[in-house]
Amino acid sequence: MHHFDYRNGRLHCEDVALDTIADEVGTPVYVYSSATLRRHARVIAGAFDGMSCLIAYSVKANGNLGVLRTLAEEGCGADVVSGGELMRARRAGIPASRIVFSGVGKTRAEMRLALEEGIHQFNIESAAELAVLAEVAASTGKTAKVAVRVNPDVAAGGHPNISTGKSGDKFGVPWNEARKAYAQIAEIDGIEAVGVDVHIGSQIDDITPMRAAFEKVMGLVRELRQEGHDIQRVDLGGGLAIPYKSTDNPPPPSDYANMIREVTEGLGLEVILEPGRVIAGNAGVLVTEALFVKPGPARNFLMVDAGMNDLMRPALYQAHHDILPLRERPAGDKMRYDIVGPICESTDKFAAERDMPPIEGGDRLAIMSAGAYGAVLSSQYNARPLVPEVLVDGDRYAVIRRRPDFEEMIALESIPDWLS
Repeated sequence: MHHFDYRNGRLHCEDVALDTIADEVGTPVYVYSSATLRRHARVIAGAFDGMSCLIAYSVKANGNLGVLRTLAEEGCGADVVSGGELMRARRAGIPASRIVFSGVGKTRAEMRLALEEGIHQFNIESAAELAVLAEVAASTGKTAKVAVRVNPDVAAGGHPNISTGKSGDKFGVPWNEARKAYAQIAEIDGIEAVGVDVHIGSQIDDITPMRAAFEKVMGLVRELRQEGHDIQRVDLGGGLAIPYKSTDNPPPPSDYANMIREVTEGLGLEVILEPGRVIAGNAGVLVTEALFVKPGPARNFLMVDAGMNDLMRPALYQAHHDILPLRERPAGDKMRYDIVGPICESTDKFAAERDMPPIEGGDRLAIMSAGAYGAVLSSQYNARPLVPEVLVDGDRYAVIRRRPDFEEMIALESIPDWLS
């Protein structure tokens, strides 16, 4: 569910017409709904009511400070994969004790920062990373609480670029080496094994592979406990799918929670979850303006002012996003368009052969379900400024990241003396 709907023929985010925001801020512009963010966070929390559960929102999905503060006020922790994400979460008011540090390539500086902040745990993905963390922990005199991310060799389904749980993926310790990793940890001062971590992929629309992976992990927990390891937590990652099309029907969080209740029953574990897309995805849209229609011999190209540098998902994953005009159109004639941006790449395409009401230059469109992996993946390719972000709360809104001007875009660059 989301809070974007037509009222009197105008597409609104909550109680604010998107045209109103576009008039003031310009296009392209990301717009997020506070009500949708809150609702999704509450639905997930409610599904796990009665369980010992840390909902560590995946900052990589959308790390804007306004979004993070909104979720911090709902009691969310954070799953981070860099020092920058850690500092964002802390700046937004998320306690370090509710932050989990994931990722395959943490630097020594990032490890030191996390230890000094006092985070909940590190998710370790290799023996080499463990050795580096041990050195850093020893140098700081602190103990690092860790979970080993195991690779269960379970296919999640969906796009191969977001599969993370097969044996050929770069993520996690191979399944047959997991117990050895815990035995090594037991011999290292300054490292305390407190949990097991697993994450098999993203945009998973069937919880069957999740259950298969989680059941393997619970078997490992039992074995580790029998071997004397004090395993108190399981981090089950994220990955629950959202509907990008009206015909999509992903499993609800309640089904996901009930499955986790069943597989963890009797183990007395704290469950850590890392939802990202399922909270932020349908809470945001990218508003863009049509420039003109370019007729072609085989198809019509609808040129818009947003590009693949602003929303990478269609180019990167061939992802579908519904696209709606900001002004509601009566049912009637349709035109078929390739909806494309101004970037000098053939992959700069938001939709191919999409049936839409007739669109003219100056009409505005909303690219739906753009709240996750949208602005965070954007760039300044073709010397285009980063897109501003706006947060709506009821009948009010605020620009939570403004569009930089040209001088700000080049402020970090300089011309060497020998070229002057």
